[in-house]
Amino acid sequence: MSKSIQREEIENIYGKVSPFELKDKLISYASEARESGTRMLLDAGRGNPNWTASTPRDAFFTFGHFAVEETRRTYCDGALAGMPQKSGIAERFYAYADRNSGAPGITLLKQMMDYGISFKGFDPDDFVHELVDGIIGDNYPFPDRMLRHSEQIVLDYLVQELKYDLDAGQIKLYAVEGATAAMCYIFDTLIANNIFSQGDTIALMTPIFTPYLEIPHLPRYNFKVVEIKASELNEKGENTWQYPKSEMDKLRDPSIRALFIVNPSNPPSVAINKETISYLSEIVKEDNPDLMIISDDVYGTFVEGFSSLMREIPYNTIGAYSFSKYFGVTGWRLGTIALHEDNVFDRLLGRLDENKKARARRRYSALSIEPESIAFMDRIVADSRQVALNHTAGLSTPQQVQMVFFCLFALIDRDNIYKKQTISLLKKRQRLLFEGLGIELREDPNDAAYYTQFDLLQWATQNYGEAFASYLQNNYKPVDILLRLAEESSIVLLSGGGFSGPEWSIRISLANLSDESYSTIGAVTRKILNHYVAAWKESQAQ
Repeated sequence: MSKSIQREEIENIYGKVSPFELKDKLISYASEARESGTRMLLDAGRGNPNWTASTPRDAFFTFGHFAVEETRRTYCDGALAGMPQKSGIAERFYAYADRNSGAPGITLLKQMMDYGISFKGFDPDDFVHELVDGIIGDNYPFPDRMLRHSEQIVLDYLVQELKYDLDAGQIKLYAVEGATAAMCYIFDTLIANNIFSQGDTIALMTPIFTPYLEIPHLPRYNFKVVEIKASELNEKGENTWQYPKSEMDKLRDPSIRALFIVNPSNPPSVAINKETISYLSEIVKEDNPDLMIISDDVYGTFVEGFSSLMREIPYNTIGAYSFSKYFGVTGWRLGTIALHEDNVFDRLLGRLDENKKARARRRYSALSIEPESIAFMDRIVADSRQVALNHTAGLSTPQQVQMVFFCLFALIDRDNIYKKQTISLLKKRQRLLFEGLGIELREDPNDAAYYTQFDLLQWATQNYGEAFASYLQNNYKPVDILLRLAEESSIVLLSGGGFSGPEWSIRISLANLSDESYSTIGAVTRKILNHYVAAWKESQAQ
């Protein structure tokens, strides 16, 4: 396909398809453009990090060798082995660790077992056997929602990193295949239980991850959507990516049934400030006490002192979290759904009319003689397997063990060395990008720096006035700069407009390229912007 045809295709689909679908077209366009040169393709459109947490992986695979050894203790005939036995397994693990003191991750492994046995007070054999049996994967997950010891450790991690609030009561976790699965499961159970109905109104805090914009309009849901826009500007006229009270006040309308949030946002990966959270809490208490809040906190670990809405508004909030970004584990699909035992979702189930309750009783009748007593969280688990396959529900046990090892790694790291490393890396890349752009970087303690959203029209107005901004709008389209970056420099970025951000903004992932690549992206973008400035000045002189 010729470049001109590719360009025309991209222009035609811009704003009509997901920005991720557009990105694939831009990659193809940029790849073809670079064939005539030697430059590298720089794809800053995807949030897959280019780092991994190696030490907990060392521990995981070394532990796997111990687990296989345990299967052969029971029965061994060539490749055919038995199932690990519980009695004495903790003592055998420590003996194995002593015999293999030079094995990768063995010191961390011993610290992990010590955490569960000494700090948490777990029965040694129960704890070690759960992990051994889990990593072998020879049994269905039981309990299906999450393995017992694993749930407690993962909750410790979420309390430490996201400040989940245990003072508000016990929290139940459901281990799932990343935040994507969490999102789908929550939507489905809200619909299946008639808490949501087609045509109901929900709110989205925008900009937001594209699927949150797309799912509500699927025929199965067909929700009305109210956007709460992060439109606050500072004294310099720059986006702070916070939400003014005028936007938050939309949530006082009780016809808005639910609020979906990615916090910190995606893009621009800025956490909601304390003032806005307090204001939201006030709105819920005063005007919308039945508001259901679904908070996706995947980027929270990149903000020092981050506090989830699971802490600030625990009764109304269901929390989704993914391990993908922090630990560089997107391929493992690891995440959680979290809900306090005392919550608005169960209250709304109890207030359904008799007709809707009868439908729910029929749906869950195979699970209990009192299906109306099944809690909302347990309904999510059942619905994830269409109820009938509830006995096979649950995240695979090897995945749960890997999740536990990541959590234990973070819990044992009392000096937060790994956390500081990831935050420092992102901040460095952000600084290099802005230096390349020739723009002063505004310090913001709420900025996760996982993405940057750069508003071209705002930049044009601030630096050259309304006349230049009008010139850009009248003579170019937002997609033009994305095409020029791809064609001239093989740089792929995403449109911020595809995330319901400012139409002329671009989204740059700071997670997936080398440090020096961000200097290049900044400098090339600056060069293109300067070209637009020169063309405008030339038009003014004519």
